[in-house]
Amino acid sequence: MRNMQKQEVLGLIDSLHQAHEEIKGALAQNNLSLAQNMLAECQEFAISLGESIETLEGEGHATVSCVEEYCEALFHIHEELTDGQVSENKIYKRLRKQLVKVENSAKNDIRIRKEVVFFPYKASMWDSLESVWKAADEDPDCDAYVVPIPYYDKRSDGSLGKMHYEGDEYPKYVPITSYKKYDFEKRKPDVVYIHNPYDNLNLVTSVPTRFFSDNLKKHTDKLVYIPYFILGEIKPDEDEKIEGMKHFCTTPGVFNADKVIVQSEDMKQVYIKVLLDATENHSEGARKYWDDKILGLGSPKIDKVLNTKKEDLEVPQEWLKIIEKPDGSWKKIIFYNTSVGALLQHDEKMLQKMGSVFEIFKENQDEVALLWRPHPLIKATVESMRPQLWIEYDRLVTKYRGEGWGIYDDSSDIDRAIALSDAYYGDGSSVVQMYQQTGKPVMMQNVDVIA
Repeated sequence: MRNMQKQEVLGLIDSLHQAHEEIKGALAQNNLSLAQNMLAECQEFAISLGESIETLEGEGHATVSCVEEYCEALFHIHEELTDGQVSENKIYKRLRKQLVKVENSAKNDIRIRKEVVFFPYKASMWDSLESVWKAADEDPDCDAYVVPIPYYDKRSDGSLGKMHYEGDEYPKYVPITSYKKYDFEKRKPDVVYIHNPYDNLNLVTSVPTRFFSDNLKKHTDKLVYIPYFILGEIKPDEDEKIEGMKHFCTTPGVFNADKVIVQSEDMKQVYIKVLLDATENHSEGARKYWDDKILGLGSPKIDKVLNTKKEDLEVPQEWLKIIEKPDGSWKKIIFYNTSVGALLQHDEKMLQKMGSVFEIFKENQDEVALLWRPHPLIKATVESMRPQLWIEYDRLVTKYRGEGWGIYDDSSDIDRAIALSDAYYGDGSSVVQMYQQTGKPVMMQNVDVIA
């Protein structure tokens, strides 16, 4: 039974206590007819209460048995009044004794179950929530729901474009609930987890307004935000580095959430520093508020990376054709990561760099397999902000894929690419922070060096 349902049960029991006071008053005035009517109403009320508990807790529940005993006491007292046997104090004590038994059973025998819901939007970002979901799913007193929500591309004028829904792209072991069937406004989940903090501030994509953090907060006891990204570690006194990332700390999701889980204790202190400045409130009370709210517990993305084993992966057959040598052994696999930011910053120069990289790896394809994984938001971002650049970029993608000598990974499973590969090469991004956790080599590409 959910906590709010249990509180409703206890509230109904309290109403019966109040009814007993009125029955006692009616008996004191010798109004037996009124007392009998109220006893009958109590019995109807209790029967309904027992049926509700049985529906939620199952047949044979201890509290239902106590309700049945209470109903039996009501019946006998009603009959005694018919025979003219009146002792208001004695009757009141009998009623109270039976109802207290019901109340104690409700408090002690009805176990509270939490309802926790996860609202991811992009399947590729699910790893930022997965380990938390697994813990909730394994808790016998918790009902955990994964409810992927749709999102829209945003046009350059800010209007909504094409809608996307990726509910069929999650791992097979994750049970998916349709956002059309999960009515969080009615269900009032105990905890809601999100990884999209932007609400209406994202220039590239947007979830429906119904799933904005300010609305979700109205319908849950606890809204928890976990970033979908990992930042390079920063110390609280590195002001120049903080300046470049503080916009991550002041999103609507951070302000609206009851708890924010960040990647480290240092990052927690950075968030607190930025938020104290942003709110222009450096009081002890404000510091305590943010200290309680921001938790440096680590990122679930790292949990996912470390728990994904190469030997457990299902490698697509078309990938194996590129990875395997004629003798059956595997080539070295290089994870080539290209980011949105680098492409927007360097424009055509970045396309030239990428073309150069492809030529080098193509020449060495007998010994090395290139696994190219572009950022999943490149299309939506570049198409919206730099249409001409998108046309040239798309030609590069088409050429690479058409030649067939390298792997093109546009799936939602970044952890497969990290686990499968032997080294990282590419742009600086949150993927670097994840990859470094594996202990495998990491090399950053320099757009100014074109072979």
